Amino acid sequence: MSAAPPPPPESPVVADVVAGGGGDKVLAAAQHIVKSLATSKNAADDMIRILSGFDNRLSQITSDLFPSPDLAASASASGDDRGNPLLGEISAKAFDAAEQLIQLWDGTPEALVFEATEDEAADYLEAVDVAVEHLARGGGAGSSSTAGRAGVAVQLAMARLEEELRHLMVRHAVPLDPTGLFFSLSRLSLGSMDDLDTSSEFDAATPHSIDAAPETARGGPLVNPFEDQVFDPVRPEAVDDLRAIADRMARAGYSRELADAYCGIRRDLLDEYLSALGVERLSIDEVQRIEWKHLNDKMKKWVQAVKTVVRVLLAGERRLCDQVLSVSDELREECFIESTKGCIMQILNFGDAVAVCPRSPEKLSRILDMYEALAEVIPEMKDLCLGSSGDGVISDVQANLDRLGDAIRGTLFEFGKVLQQESSRRAMTAGEIHPMTRYVMNYLRLLVVYSDTLDALLDDDAHDQIDLARAEDQDQEHLESMTPLGRRLLKLISYLEVNLEEKSKLYEDSALECIFSMNNLLYIVQKVRDSELGKILGDRWVKRRNGKIRQYSKSYLRISWMKALSFLKDDGHGSGSGSSSGSGSGHSSSRMSIKEKFKNFNLAFEEIYRNQTTWKVPDPQLREELKISISENVIPAYRAFLGRYGSQVDGGRNSGKYIKYTPEDLESQLSDLFEGAPGTYGLCY
Repeated sequence: MSAAPPPPPESPVVADVVAGGGGDKVLAAAQHIVKSLATSKNAADDMIRILSGFDNRLSQITSDLFPSPDLAASASASGDDRGNPLLGEISAKAFDAAEQLIQLWDGTPEALVFEATEDEAADYLEAVDVAVEHLARGGGAGSSSTAGRAGVAVQLAMARLEEELRHLMVRHAVPLDPTGLFFSLSRLSLGSMDDLDTSSEFDAATPHSIDAAPETARGGPLVNPFEDQVFDPVRPEAVDDLRAIADRMARAGYSRELADAYCGIRRDLLDEYLSALGVERLSIDEVQRIEWKHLNDKMKKWVQAVKTVVRVLLAGERRLCDQVLSVSDELREECFIESTKGCIMQILNFGDAVAVCPRSPEKLSRILDMYEALAEVIPEMKDLCLGSSGDGVISDVQANLDRLGDAIRGTLFEFGKVLQQESSRRAMTAGEIHPMTRYVMNYLRLLVVYSDTLDALLDDDAHDQIDLARAEDQDQEHLESMTPLGRRLLKLISYLEVNLEEKSKLYEDSALECIFSMNNLLYIVQKVRDSELGKILGDRWVKRRNGKIRQYSKSYLRISWMKALSFLKDDGHGSGSGSSSGSGSGHSSSRMSIKEKFKNFNLAFEEIYRNQTTWKVPDPQLREELKISISENVIPAYRAFLGRYGSQVDGGRNSGKYIKYTPEDLESQLSDLFEGAPGTYGLCY
């Protein structure tokens, strides 16, 4: 069996010194070598392992060359360390190493601490802690001269940490993807006022026919797209490093520099987010010069941006402040307000610009959307602005909301004036529904979608109630039971009815005047009955209008067919078979009179047919009811007259000239009425 290998030879110097009782000096010398050459705790540990290979007794060297903050803190907590030489010596040594490390990093400005290894970053933070603590204790035991060195070291470290904070916040900023936050904007525009044509005749707005259900104005019941949406503006892996930087800057008395750096970066990034959301920085003059089509798009984007800014962006900024600036409640409240104020004011500036734009009816639904969006998020903003520093911002938001409310009231008032003053002089050629009627009724149906908001915004006017009670034959009790919006809608419809009555007088043909009035009043009733307007205005209102429609129908029959039917009256010309008694001249006179009646009836009927096939009754039920009423009045009278006197004409010379139609022929012809067929006999004013 071979012998065991001899132990490694000891260093003669080490052996002699240790044997002579100089072990402490050797360890101290080795400790000094490690301290002088090592640049970090890891390097010191490596050197100690190398020295231990020469002599295992050198493993007794301590590696506490870069003490943790706890050590420095414990020294400080014990009171004045000048009475404790050991703590003073440790603190001085720790500061020397910390100063060296801070200066080493300051000499490499292109390098970044938090892009190095975790251990190197931790060592740097420990060095900063030591330097800050050393400065706080006046430079250490018995050496006030090191206070200046500590101040310089802290300044260098704070400049470095400020730069590191900026870099981390920019590098780890999370880009905003608007498509992931918005639900489809196209749903918002269905049936809303931007679909109403605003060209030509209805003063500033004469729309084409828009009969979409108003419930689609805001897409029906909307699902909250932000319910599960959490947006962290900085990647989570950087938050701990940012908090570590903020903690040290605040404890070193650099809170102002920390706040300036933090708020500056966050403001710039929030500006980029707003740009991604389509919110531009526009002045009031610029907003007022934008064409309605483009302004409408910007208003829709603004509505979504308000919700996104508060529920996503500001909520994210709130979380980031709470995480990074947890060292000071005052600091995090100040930084949250200062970093987000510019973003909020940019949102509010557009709202103010819209609020002071010239009033026009087509803007109302968009302004209402803006008002509701802002009102909806104000409670959430109050929750985000926890301190008194946010009171000013909340006050600005509330003032902006009030101005939008004023714009809504003013726009409704102007709309009423337009209805009263509109005085176009072109009659609808075929007596069909006037564009103004379509516009106003779809406009009012859309307003009902915003009933809660409008009820809160509209003021009651006792004088208006008296006027309405008189004009509408409404009892005061019913008016008082109506909501403020209900009374305003009643007033606007009364303006429309008065205006339509004036327009009906443009027709020279009184029968066409009745058709026009029937068409428009029926359209109004249908729009009321088939929507929430019916609940607001009540059954009595609907019944009274239905009664007016029946009156117009009777007037039409009387005016249009009274002359034609007068030729079918029996005025005593004899029996249908003819009488053999009496003079021949009397019998001949009777036959001529009957022929004249048939001839005149034919002419009257043909004129009615020629004109009224070009007239238009859009509602199929009303059109059919009118045709039935005409048939019930005309066909039996014609059949009776033909049966009684037809034999006196039939068989004679040119009998077909007088008896041109059978009852069935007439009934077939009547089916062509009110279809709006092209013709050359329409009215033109």
